[in-house]
Amino acid sequence: MALTRRSALKTVAAASALPLIRPARAQAPTIKIGVLNDQSGPYTNTGGITSVICAKQALEDFGVSTKGLNVEVITADHQNKPDLAVSITREWFDRDGVDVLLDVPTSSVALAVQSVVREKNKVYLNVGAASSALTGSQCSPNFIHWVYDTYMLSKSTGGAMVKAGGDTWYFLTADYAFGKQLQDDTSTLIKAAGGKVLGSAPYPFPGTTDFSSFLVQAQSSGAKVLGLANAGGDTVNSIKQAAEFGLNKSMKLAALLMFITDVHALGLDVAGGLNLTESFYWDLNDKTRAFTKRVLPKTPNNYPNMIHAGCYSATLHYLKTVADMGAAEAKKDGVATVNRMKAMPVDDDCFGKSHIREDGRNLVPAYLFEVKTPAQSKGPWDYYNLKVTTPGDEAYRPLAEGHCSFIKA
Repeated sequence: MALTRRSALKTVAAASALPLIRPARAQAPTIKIGVLNDQSGPYTNTGGITSVICAKQALEDFGVSTKGLNVEVITADHQNKPDLAVSITREWFDRDGVDVLLDVPTSSVALAVQSVVREKNKVYLNVGAASSALTGSQCSPNFIHWVYDTYMLSKSTGGAMVKAGGDTWYFLTADYAFGKQLQDDTSTLIKAAGGKVLGSAPYPFPGTTDFSSFLVQAQSSGAKVLGLANAGGDTVNSIKQAAEFGLNKSMKLAALLMFITDVHALGLDVAGGLNLTESFYWDLNDKTRAFTKRVLPKTPNNYPNMIHAGCYSATLHYLKTVADMGAAEAKKDGVATVNRMKAMPVDDDCFGKSHIREDGRNLVPAYLFEVKTPAQSKGPWDYYNLKVTTPGDEAYRPLAEGHCSFIKA
């Protein structure tokens, strides 16, 4: 049928009445962050759900929605079991599309998932594990170690004890990768300073709650210092039991990895006078107080320690990197994303300015604190006196001594 002028006009009019269909805007891909840690065992308070809360605080502070980013945080309890952690990690990468693995305390667990992350070419931001092997013999280009390690702890806390005259040591050691590495690193420092290690008592981890027989061995050794190469609930229990035995009257206690959450669990009557090292303290300066004020309403009974602050800092820096690269590019290549993170300066309220070394070591300062006595404390969680600050570029093992395999000589 011939198209008349009148019918043509009717067709145009009808078409103009239809809703305008525009091409759909491509939605930004979702970035997924998986917080994997201990939520039911000895490291519940030192990491646990508070680490998850602090990671989510980074999303809020960065304003992901205003920057066009879709970010999701998921979490799981690895129960301090390497095989379980590996299984969760593979499932997260293969099924759930997780892009970055965060926190992962317990060095045996942290080391076990290192190869999985590298195989899948994802991003691994470890905060809670301490083994210095993670940036040394077991290093990976997909990995960044955020706030502390066994070398830093032994140099700061162990070094202070040796300088104070503690030249003979006996160790109470959690019998897995972290405890062994912490004992080894501290022993090296002690011997270099002319001191001696008189022995050690390794105990099964996890699951040990009665340390009495190990403490008797320590007391009979004649050592001046009992080095606690453990963490979390184990540190709390061993210090409590040492006090009950009166061991703290005959030996100095060196809590080589201790957090403000542990001090709170012990109380100042028991913990007062102890030396410990953290890279974050909520009352250190105006910025750390501001961060704590933002996060505390969500976790009122657990003030942030350096692991919690590290989960915030690592997440925030990762988000800055994703915004700089673009979400699609950041998801493509874990090594490329980690390299961009290393190239960008780190700056946040928890740690101030720092930079990430080639081997993945984030060089934040180490602070040696002395725990206040009840008479010195002015209020809740007012627990630390700052004794010594070690700058980040001095606190950690020199790069050349780590023998990281992907670093070119």
